[in-house]
Amino acid sequence: MIVIMSHKATESQINEIINFIEESGFKTHVSKGKERTIIGVIGDDRYLLKDVLRAKVGVEDVVSILKPFKLVSREFREDDTIINIKNTAIGGDNFSVIAGPCSIESKEQVIETAWAVKEAGADILRGGAFKPRTSPYSFQGLGVKGLEYLALAGEETGLPVISEALSPTALDIVAEFVDIIQIGARNMQNFTLLTKAGKSSKPVFLKRGMMSKIEEFLLAAEYVLLEKNCEKSCDVILCERGIRTFETYTRNTLDISAVPLIKKLSHLPIFIDPSHASGVRDLVRPLSLAALAVGADGVMVEVHPEPEKALSDGAQSLTIPMFKKMMGDIKALKKVFVKHEDN
Repeated sequence: MIVIMSHKATESQINEIINFIEESGFKTHVSKGKERTIIGVIGDDRYLLKDVLRAKVGVEDVVSILKPFKLVSREFREDDTIINIKNTAIGGDNFSVIAGPCSIESKEQVIETAWAVKEAGADILRGGAFKPRTSPYSFQGLGVKGLEYLALAGEETGLPVISEALSPTALDIVAEFVDIIQIGARNMQNFTLLTKAGKSSKPVFLKRGMMSKIEEFLLAAEYVLLEKNCEKSCDVILCERGIRTFETYTRNTLDISAVPLIKKLSHLPIFIDPSHASGVRDLVRPLSLAALAVGADGVMVEVHPEPEKALSDGAQSLTIPMFKKMMGDIKALKKVFVKHEDN
C-alpha cells in the first residue's frame, strides 16, 4: 500500500503520517518525486484503516499495490530512478556502457583493457575476480589480487568499477574495492546475499536468473530495496542477460521484450548483457544496438585485448577494434533514440 501526499503537504505533516504508520507496526519507505511524496507501507496492511489515513491532513490518496513487488514498482515511484556514480549517471535519458574482461587475468591485461574501453567511450569498467564456473576445473579468478588490479585500473583511468560478489562473506571484500556490486544470474535468488547487498552503501547490479520469470526477477530486486534507503536512492540496476530455452545456436536467448516490459512495471534502470545472452562475439554489437532501440539504460559487454587467449568466455568477448566500432555505432544511434542528444 502507498500513501500519496498532497504536493502542498508540509514536512511536519509527512512526518506525522510516517510516525502513525510505524506506530501501527509497519515499516515505511519514502519516495520524494518532483511533484509529490509517496510513503510506501511495508507489511501486512489489511487491518490498517485506510479511511483513517485518508482523513489525515496532507494526504491526497491511499492506494493498494496489487503486484507482489512494492518498492520496485512504478506505483511507488513514478519517475525513473537515476543512480549517480562518480561522473556517471545511470538511468533517465542516459545510455551507459559497462565494458571490460570477463576475468581479470593480470594487472597488465586489465589496465590495457581499461584504457582502451575508456578511450572508446565506455562509462564503467567491469572485471571478474571471483568467477562462478560450471566446471570446477575452469579458471576461477584471481580473487582479492584481481580486485586490487581492477581498483588500480579504475583509479588510473577514472572509470567506476564493477565486480561480482558470490557470497555474503565475499560481498564485504568486494565492496572494499568496487563502486558497484554485481549479483550474478546464479545468485539471483540467493536471498541472504540479496539482503546483505541491500545493506551495503554501494549500488547493486542484479542479473536475471537464466530460468527466472520477470516477476521473480523484480521480487529479487525487492529483497535488495527492502534494505535500502529509497528516500535517498533506490540504487539497484537490473540486467537482462538471456534466459535458457531450447535454442542451441546461442548460449542463452535474449529476452529483448523484458526491457520495455520492465520499464513499464518498474522505475529501476534496466541493462542488457549481450555477451552472456548470445555467447557469440559477432552478435554482441547488433544486440547492443537493439538494447538502445528498445529503451534500455545501457549494456554490459565483455572486451579482451586477445580473446583467443582469454581464460574465460573468449568466444563472446569483443576485440578492442570491435568494441570501438560498436561504440561508434551506439553514438550514431543515440542521436535517433535518446532525447537529450543533439540532432
